[in-house]
Amino acid sequence: MQLTDIRGLWGYDILCNSKYPEKIPDWDNHDFRRRVGDCIYDYSQGSPPKMRVGVHDERNRERDLSGEKVLISSHFYYFGDHPISLPDHLQALTHNYQGHKAQANQPYAEQFIEWIENLSYEPNGLFGEPQLRTEFASDPEILNKCVARDLEDDELEIC
Repeated sequence: MQLTDIRGLWGYDILCNSKYPEKIPDWDNHDFRRRVGDCIYDYSQGSPPKMRVGVHDERNRERDLSGEKVLISSHFYYFGDHPISLPDHLQALTHNYQGHKAQANQPYAEQFIEWIENLSYEPNGLFGEPQLRTEFASDPEILNKCVARDLEDDELEIC
């Protein structure tokens, strides 16, 4: 993803309400994509924000709200369950944790951009489904599993 906008959490909620309502989770929707929206905090009644039902619960609140900004992109590639392999010279970009704080990948930025733009994929395309799609359709405990997984990922995150 190429970063194209940065919003505060409150501003992201306003943006989702006005322009991207599909980003607001609708846990009762039959379409799993509407269930997993990432605009999970409702600031319409002030602060602290109300948590919408989604893939996080109160156990994630402190971590979720510890960041001040939401990173937004209108230039991205999403591969989900159909990932493509990086060439050997870009393998140093891979890691097993979430995060965007480190500058460790900066030396590879130009090479990565050149590589991905020379593939046959158009920006802003969805080339795969989310990896947990099947679980969202069939596992009633998926919410608790997502919460627990994200808490574990937070403990492993290296800045």
